[in-house]
Amino acid sequence: MTTALRPVPPSVEAPAVPAVSTAPAPLPAARLMAHAAAWLTLLGLLTGGYVAAAMTGKVPADPHMALASHLNALMGAFLLLGVAWTLPMLRYGAVGQRRLAWAFILANFANWGVTAVKAWLRVAGVDATGEPVNDAVFGVLTLSVVLPALGAAAAWVYGFRRSE
Repeated sequence: MTTALRPVPPSVEAPAVPAVSTAPAPLPAARLMAHAAAWLTLLGLLTGGYVAAAMTGKVPADPHMALASHLNALMGAFLLLGVAWTLPMLRYGAVGQRRLAWAFILANFANWGVTAVKAWLRVAGVDATGEPVNDAVFGVLTLSVVLPALGAAAAWVYGFRRSE
């Protein structure tokens, strides 16, 4: 017993799929943050070589702080992507979103860079100790990472408030 296949009537066929994506274009600030995250990821991965050189004694850097720099870059990239994803949820317009983006971008790149340098200098830089190099790193870290990151995080939280 054989059955013949019957053609599907035109009314039952699936509709044609549009050739062009109808997804909305990303916000300019979100694209900026995603691009910065890509660069920070690349820098973080390249910093892995710095970590290996520090761990094997090929460069005179503290291996634990070099590893912290490597991880700061990778975690910073994830943070940038997370903030970029939430931009449409915030009450800020294009200018406010761009300011928020730059605050997070600069703080995260500074966190990677300052930590990489302090590994080479072999100072903690997390408190003023009276040692000039350590205290200089502490000042740079506070001004370029801690305060901007706290300000950006506070602005991010505030951005979730409903506009009145």
